[in-house]
Amino acid sequence: MISNKTLTSFFHELCDVSARETLPRFRVGIQVDNKQDGGFDPVTQADREAEKTIRTCIEQHFPDHGIIGEEFPDVRVNAEYKWIIDPVDGTRAFVAGLPVWGTLVGLCRNNSPIAGMMFQPFTDERYICAGTGTQLHHKGQVIELTTNSDKVLSNTILMSTAPELFSTSEKRVFDKVSDRCRLTRFGTDCYAYCMLASGHIGMVIESGLQFYDIAALIPIVEQAGGVISDWNGDPITNGGRVLASANPQLHHEALTLITG
Repeated sequence: MISNKTLTSFFHELCDVSARETLPRFRVGIQVDNKQDGGFDPVTQADREAEKTIRTCIEQHFPDHGIIGEEFPDVRVNAEYKWIIDPVDGTRAFVAGLPVWGTLVGLCRNNSPIAGMMFQPFTDERYICAGTGTQLHHKGQVIELTTNSDKVLSNTILMSTAPELFSTSEKRVFDKVSDRCRLTRFGTDCYAYCMLASGHIGMVIESGLQFYDIAALIPIVEQAGGVISDWNGDPITNGGRVLASANPQLHHEALTLITG
């Protein structure tokens, strides 16, 4: 088992090396390629180069571990430990100049997420779960994060990435929960889950996620005291529909609305 100290140090190294590839390309009008026929799924040189440098670091430190990333082929997928990489989660926000994207790196053991980081280099916010507890490393401070303890859905702030990611039937389900909440905000990608872990909001509901979109965020939310599952209340194994809540009571109430 990798120690918390080793993992924390390694996550900081990944933050540093990935920032060298992403930050100089942010808000400078770089070329954007589209990966989706008939739609818009952007990818930039920042995505590709950041993933390359993260993969290089993993190979140097943990050569027996598997690697699954968004931009390049998987390696050693049957390894006990696997690193899950989304080099720029929120590429749409990235190309729009909005600082709510982040670099995600998660660590799975036997396919279960056990540690993760979300790094926003423009604000230099490093959300790190190295196995026990979730911390925000920012401006020389280390802050232990705890989710909101408010159990009342009508007091809750709900976040999601974009309404167009939901199908028509999914949007009706989302609206049932949203109508019960105090406030709903869109456009936050991975940043929403860190606001949840920090206690600023109470819930995130998403659909259409890949595993690399969520693997790093699962331990960040859970180790801060939150609950995260699919829309049936089951563990997230392959992405898809995600519900994350600040506490079990909110989660149960939202699941009752979603499945009812």
